[in-house]
Amino acid sequence: PVIVYDSAGRFLRSWGEDIFTNPHGIAVGPDDSVYCVDSADHTVRKFTTEGELLLTLGQEGDPARAMSGDPFRAPTHVAVDPRNSEILVSDGYGNARVHRFSPDGRLMESWGKSGTFPGHFNIVHNIAIDAAGRVYVADRDNRRIQVFDAEGNYQEQWANLSRAACVYVDTRGETLVY
Repeated sequence: PVIVYDSAGRFLRSWGEDIFTNPHGIAVGPDDSVYCVDSADHTVRKFTTEGELLLTLGQEGDPARAMSGDPFRAPTHVAVDPRNSEILVSDGYGNARVHRFSPDGRLMESWGKSGTFPGHFNIVHNIAIDAAGRVYVADRDNRRIQVFDAEGNYQEQWANLSRAACVYVDTRGETLVY
């Protein structure tokens, strides 16, 4: 389940019991909606902060064909664009893609493929977006963070990282990437 604590670490509530098979990523959108990735049932779900299901992306238990480029084959993480609430999903265990969805769940575009060249992925494991819409992708087994513009065009990479599993963008004040 999702477990909610206050800022002092006191348990407030939990929700989502018996929903998730293998929860793998979580993000909070600009409207405080909670997005949860389940890599084993091949879905991304959007909830209210109280746990009411609002949207499901993907078909539960019905994965896309491996490396087909279609959503989803064991997705890994989700990020919500702070400018327009578009949903970006890293689809990395059985695919090598990033998928962009409209706020209402319509697939808009996908990019990436398996490989080591710029714009290719070898386990696209985590994703984050900054205030300008730049997309940061943790390309785990290629040991790098790849950076794309808001339209998904490759910009640069930060290489020679030790198993780049996660990336986080802090947009409070000056943008910092962890």
